[in-house]
Amino acid sequence: MRVCAVQMDVRKGDRAANHAAVRQRAAEAVRLCAPDVIVLPELWSTGYALDRAAELASPEGSLDAAFLGALARELGVSFAGGSVLASQAGRVFNRAQVIDREGRYIAGYDKAHLFRLMDEDRYLSAGAAPLWFELGGMRCSAVICYDIRFCELPRRLAVGGAELLFVSAEWPVPRVEQWRTLLRARAIENQMFVAACNRCGVTDSTEFAGRSALIAPDGTVLAEAGTGEEIIWADFEPDAVRRTRELIPVFQDRVPELY
Repeated sequence: MRVCAVQMDVRKGDRAANHAAVRQRAAEAVRLCAPDVIVLPELWSTGYALDRAAELASPEGSLDAAFLGALARELGVSFAGGSVLASQAGRVFNRAQVIDREGRYIAGYDKAHLFRLMDEDRYLSAGAAPLWFELGGMRCSAVICYDIRFCELPRRLAVGGAELLFVSAEWPVPRVEQWRTLLRARAIENQMFVAACNRCGVTDSTEFAGRSALIAPDGTVLAEAGTGEEIIWADFEPDAVRRTRELIPVFQDRVPELY
């Protein structure tokens, strides 16, 4: 399965401009590498306009899901993340969306760990359920940005069979080395592929780091972006997960009663 991360800037609060940018960049990705799956950044359609979250959110993220669905059908590609503002039962969630190549919305994940330094806890509600889904013959999961600091969640996903973890983020420059280290750690400890797409550019006083990465189950970085807008891709072989887990049988050797 060929996975592509579209690292891009995001215009704060401007859905129309961001939709246009995604359309252009996704079409470019298809021309460059013919991906099976495209990953977008966190809050790709609105950015961190959290003080307007209730206004910008659409019911269950339907505006952005409809846009991606039409684009998926047009380009013949799936989308796994990024995330969007989704309203439901009077609350707003940061929701990763999974759209198949026929344009069908097949899964969603609400960010569980809200980042207080960006006031997410003031404007958003936390998700309460992990996500697994099938894509390209692989069992997949998704998390969002701050979630990767909490090793328990990716481990639960891996124990539940995840072979590929999609990560969408708006991770800032000052902590970029933590981003890079955490992504490799999540891949190595769970022996699964990681496909991580971070945004670049500046919103207000925050500069975002880029450095999107596609990582193998043994921690090998298959592709990594720089700090500007960029498209990266890699081929993920499902058997690589099996081989890695057979070589070092971490999941057989766990002692969960200690944890």
